[in-house]
Amino acid sequence: MKVLLIGASGFIGRRLAATLRASESVSIVTASLRDPTAAAVLAVDCDAIINLAGEPVAQRWTPRVKEAIRSSRTTATRAFFAALESLGQPLPHHYISASAIGYYGTSLDETFDERSPSGTGFLADVCVAWEHEAAHALELGMSLTIIRTGLVLGADGGALARILPIFRLGAGGQIGDGAQWYSWIHIDDVVAIYLHALDGTEGILNATSPNPVRNSTFTQALGKALHRPALIPVPPFALRLAFGEGATVILDGQRVLPTRTLETEYHFRYPTLEEALDDIVA
Repeated sequence: MKVLLIGASGFIGRRLAATLRASESVSIVTASLRDPTAAAVLAVDCDAIINLAGEPVAQRWTPRVKEAIRSSRTTATRAFFAALESLGQPLPHHYISASAIGYYGTSLDETFDERSPSGTGFLADVCVAWEHEAAHALELGMSLTIIRTGLVLGADGGALARILPIFRLGAGGQIGDGAQWYSWIHIDDVVAIYLHALDGTEGILNATSPNPVRNSTFTQALGKALHRPALIPVPPFALRLAFGEGATVILDGQRVLPTRTLETEYHFRYPTLEEALDDIVA
């Protein structure tokens, strides 16, 4: 199988690319949507496309950044499909698109799974538009998988890599009252779910652990894994100063379950937070 991987330089992309390159049954080529036409040319003789491209969300949401977050997922994807269609060549069989659990909006009380409707807010709107663009794959005769990813845990990227040094110093703690849900997933499980999709699993898949936790539980578990106290709370205003409107993702959270992912017989390697953190900090 030959796979075009778009967005191979990000946290998930690096790990997925390394895994695919180590496979004897898969060959990969990589591309960027900064040049949609060049990416489309590379896609022509591939069996599948995985698109992970997107401006990082974990930064201060200025008007410029918000536009980059949206356009990198929508305008760029639209241009890629237009270029792909214009080539008039046989197309890959399968298109796999990243998305995010921001699709569901935020809530302290509700539980969401793949069958839940979209929520409200900036990230929900972006995810809806992102998935709408991905659906053009169906119009071109490709099968489609959309993977809505939660908080990805790994030592070499993502949010955890940023806070590990703080917790190692014993200066970590819960955010606000700690009641917000963290729908987390180990990086190895994210990569494995993409491989699960490559094996032919179509439709919507949530890439989140079956055991989400509240922020207070998360911080205590991380402190325990590191053998450090986690007693210094982070005031919400500090996050708002750092991330602006983007702080809502961290402060509000959402409880998301991978109901359909489990129904497709995917088996999580790290179903509990304790197992995931023990592996990451070892």
